[in-house]
Amino acid sequence: MSNLLKIMLGRVGVVGVGAGLMSITTMASAGTTGPEFQGLFDMMLGWAQGYLGKALAIAAFLVGAIVGFAKSTAMPALIGIVFAVLFSIGPGVITGMMTATI
Repeated sequence: MSNLLKIMLGRVGVVGVGAGLMSITTMASAGTTGPEFQGLFDMMLGWAQGYLGKALAIAAFLVGAIVGFAKSTAMPALIGIVFAVLFSIGPGVITGMMTATI
């Protein structure tokens, strides 16, 4: 192994350990609930379950239908439907998983 490679690997290791220690201290000081992100969560959930989410789901189906018509296959339209279904129930499933207690 060349000396340059050893030096580079050593520097990468030092940076990695430093980043790991910084992330641990950040997580310890941030708390467990993270109320500073509540506004962001509410906004993104509103987008996903509101008109933006519905528009994206319809657009996915329409693009899939057009591509499927061009290729003479139904698979892209079915993928658009699956995307629409997952996009409509996904936020509820994720919220349920994150708020569940054991």
